[in-house]
Amino acid sequence: MNKVIEVYAESTPNPAALKFVTSRMLLGEGQVEYQNKQQASVSPLASQLFDFSGVKSVFITGNFITIVKDNDADWYELMPIFREFLKSFLSSGEKVFLSNPLSSSNGKTEIIKEENGQPVAEGAIESQIRSVLEEYVLPAVEQDGGHISFVSYDDGIVKVLLQGACSGCPSSTMTLKAGIENLLTRMVPGVKEVVAVEG
Repeated sequence: MNKVIEVYAESTPNPAALKFVTSRMLLGEGQVEYQNKQQASVSPLASQLFDFSGVKSVFITGNFITIVKDNDADWYELMPIFREFLKSFLSSGEKVFLSNPLSSSNGKTEIIKEENGQPVAEGAIESQIRSVLEEYVLPAVEQDGGHISFVSYDDGIVKVLLQGACSGCPSSTMTLKAGIENLLTRMVPGVKEVVAVEG
């Protein structure tokens, strides 16, 4: 007997994004974001979501999917359609991913700083920044259907990657400056500014 899959939608601070929480784990660790159907080839679920008109990006992590739509689409009409599609797909037993999405370049989000082709060891400041982001910022960002990744630290400037509902969110600049930047400048000596980079 198949287990009943529950799917419910949550609004996010980004009016173009909706978070769909499922009763099934979709990705054990890490996160992936796809901007088009070609990038999503490793994920039948994400690939099929791009068949719907108006889908701009699909973000998958843990037990939720964040779908970002274009401005012409209406969530009032799309939300129940996506909810039913996700329930049906997940109940069918079809795989969410054909292979480990984090091992392919498609959707990969882990950014490794390199120098002369060799990975650069993370210093004490980078470790502090990563720790503050993971403990204080990430839970709130995930609650809003997004993700934040530490990219680099150089001369007082922290670069982060915003994904899911946070990517392109009208309030993300305020969150970045008023929230994350204030927190990091208070908690990590040497941090002067936080900027978002494109994925």
